[in-house]
Amino acid sequence: MPGSGNPRRREGLARFVRPAGEPDRPLPPGLERFLEKPVAPPGERCQLCNEAIPEDHPHVVNVESRALLCACRPCYMLFTERGAGGGRYASVPERYLYHPAFTLSDAQWDEFQIPVKMAFFFVNSALGKTVAFYPSPAGATESMLPADTWGEIMAANPLFATIEPDVEALLVYRRHEAFECFLVPVDACYELVGRVRTTWKGFDGGEEAWAAIDGFFDGLRSRSRSRVGS
Repeated sequence: MPGSGNPRRREGLARFVRPAGEPDRPLPPGLERFLEKPVAPPGERCQLCNEAIPEDHPHVVNVESRALLCACRPCYMLFTERGAGGGRYASVPERYLYHPAFTLSDAQWDEFQIPVKMAFFFVNSALGKTVAFYPSPAGATESMLPADTWGEIMAANPLFATIEPDVEALLVYRRHEAFECFLVPVDACYELVGRVRTTWKGFDGGEEAWAAIDGFFDGLRSRSRSRVGS
């Protein structure tokens, strides 16, 4: 769900409706249960089949709308192969990679015109190009991405050539005058967006926001596999 770090919740309610003009009359014994379907119990629901799911659950991307959908494991598995279901949906992988030798110059970063110290990049297959976003108090904000500059960065960092369109992203963080780069599931980027959106205050964000951001990247480093070669 791009722009938010909390999954949406869905509840369904189906009702039995008599034909217009037909007078009310008692239902035959045993059919009362069809009059009204009980509301689903509270909690997370799969946004594809409405089954109950745990708080820690996978996601599926609607490739056309960019919506991030909460999914149960069976629905998630349906779309792990690209092209399944007509290619409309794609399951978000669960791999995290860290490249300690990532190369990005200050001049290249300046060309992105990103006003904060972090941004994520992913291939939008519907547009046929790589796009750039950064977290902001308003949500995920798109930034212009010079094609030539991005080509230079990819040529200097061939490890990230395996990024999967739509469902994986390169998350770059400017830290201590250097750049860190992680290959992450795209839902991790929207988790970061949610933290920024809900904690940022004033011009510089404030202590709460930066504590949330630092905590996010600390967790990212601990769970990412370090890759040095290409």
